[in-house]
Amino acid sequence: MTDMIRILVVDDHAIVRDGIKLIMETVDELEVIGEAANGRKGLEQAEALKPDVVLMDLRMPEMDGLTAIKHLREDHPEIAIIILTTYNEDDLMYQGLQLGAQGYLLKDVDRQTLIRTIKAVAQGETLLQPEILQRILNQGGAQPSAVRGKVGFSNLTEREIEVLNGVAAGERNKEIAYRLGISERTIKAHLTHIFNKLGVDSRAGAVAVGAENGLLSSKKK
Repeated sequence: MTDMIRILVVDDHAIVRDGIKLIMETVDELEVIGEAANGRKGLEQAEALKPDVVLMDLRMPEMDGLTAIKHLREDHPEIAIIILTTYNEDDLMYQGLQLGAQGYLLKDVDRQTLIRTIKAVAQGETLLQPEILQRILNQGGAQPSAVRGKVGFSNLTEREIEVLNGVAAGERNKEIAYRLGISERTIKAHLTHIFNKLGVDSRAGAVAVGAENGLLSSKKK
């Protein structure tokens, strides 16, 4: 990519923010343009700086990450959000993805995965680590609180389910289009319909709800 990806880091630990900035300084097309120690300050910084990507911690003082994600998605849907947390909890993961985060990473993630995820979400894609995706698929009947009561999943067409499974497998729109023999424009239309029916506004949220309602294959690519 030639365009600079502008990043806002929201985390209540200064050492984490400093570490992320050091990593981003090693990548030409990535730049940390701001930081905040809690969700409320993060929203203020997002409003002022208009970043491309926000790295969001979950448990912070004044305003937690989930609340901040909800406000960000409502006020700035164009900003991509990656959850970066120490909390390896399924319910938090589901809530974050369904609220609109495009990625969920643990803070022990390796440098290359962090960079790859930032680049992917900046291009409108969702990139979930294989172990996170497998946990979503394995929880097919668990129905955590974040996804109970969703309606519309039974109205997905066979083609929409094929598209959703492609998203869950980590395929980009052009890869799904090639595999199904249709255009990228048609894939985008299918995704719009899927999001509306599942009551979500992101690919990751669709995967979470789809898995909980038994719409996804547990087979890995």
